[in-house]
Order: sequence, then structure tokens, then C-alpha cells
Amino acid sequence: MSVSVISEITFRLSRHHRSSSRARAVLHAVLGDWGAGQELVETAELVLSELVTNALRVPAPSDRQVGIRIAHSVLGGLLRLEVSDAGDGCPEIQRPAAEDTHGRGLQIVDALTHNWGVSPRPGGIGKTVWADLKAPELVPVPRTREAAAVTVTKGQSVRVGEQWRAVRSVVTERYATGGLAVVLGLDEGPPLRVPAATALAVRGWGEAREVER
Repeated sequence: MSVSVISEITFRLSRHHRSSSRARAVLHAVLGDWGAGQELVETAELVLSELVTNALRVPAPSDRQVGIRIAHSVLGGLLRLEVSDAGDGCPEIQRPAAEDTHGRGLQIVDALTHNWGVSPRPGGIGKTVWADLKAPELVPVPRTREAAAVTVTKGQSVRVGEQWRAVRSVVTERYATGGLAVVLGLDEGPPLRVPAATALAVRGWGEAREVER
């Protein structure tokens, strides 16, 4: 069954214990930009955190990153969260004993989502674990809009002062404190470096990109 995507963002995170919190921060910014309510934001953050945590526990080379995709589709009003890793095997719901401290991640995902599953990783080894949440309140993004800097992609335009500048490149960096900064290379003038959650005026749809190289 085909799904018509109206908004999406893709990025990658290193295999680091802080990657779950970074993924939640990006998701929070994206859903805020898309007009999500607090209940959906909290549920989506919990689901994504569990998926990323599971991906980080999978045995894989340390230089292999974890891929993440956040998409909102017209069909059924669904928010899809995808996490890809280079590990083998297929995750299954576990039934841990009461005293066990691990093994409940997919139980949580199964309880909170409309549907979830596992697919082969496109164009590479490993797999993609995906989860759909019902999100009828999300609406298409207007042509000119306020967007979190982390959602801006190459090919879009941003307003700098009173001028619109085309985005030629996007690089995500980390502050010493662990937060994310976005550096936008523009068609004119110096690069624009701002915190990831900074609201910018944006036009156009741009291209999917990677974050946290």
C-alpha cells in the first residue's frame, strides 16, 4: 500500500549513548514545527527513544551509524518513525521476568503505536525498524513558514534579515555542551550558524539530508 509523504526529514547519529537524547531533541523540534500536540510529542519521543536504544545495542562495527527518518503521510494521518542499523537478525517482542531491567522496549512500542514492523535496510546491510502513530492533527506545512533550523535542507530558502537566501549546504555540529548547531551555507554572504531549535523563515521543500556526521 503506497503512502503519500507530505513532510519528512532523515539524519544519522553515531553509535553513542547520547544518541537517543539527540534523536529526541530533533524529533521534538520537527514535531513542534509540524504543529503536533503535547501528547503526540511525548508518545513519539518515547517510541523513537526505544527504537534508537535497541539499534545501539545491536552488535555492529563502531563506525556504522544509526539512520533515522521522521515522516508524516497523508494516508491515514500517520506519523512514521524509522530507525536503521547495520546489525543482523530481526527484533522480536521479549517477555522479560519481573526483576529484569531490560527487554521491554518493543513491548512499549507495540503498546503505543498504530502499527510497527521490520524491513530490509534500503541500499545496505542491516534492517529498518519502523513504527506508525496516528497523527490526524498534523497538517501540511505552508509554502512560507517558520521552521526549526534542524529541519532546513539543501534547496530551500531562508530569510536572513530582509533578504531570502538559497541554502547550498547544511552541516550539523555539536556544541561543547552536547547541543546541536546547524550551519547553513548560503548562495550569498557568510554561512549562517544557529542552534538547532532556532526558528527560521523557510520557503520550499528541499532535499533529505544527514545530521550528526
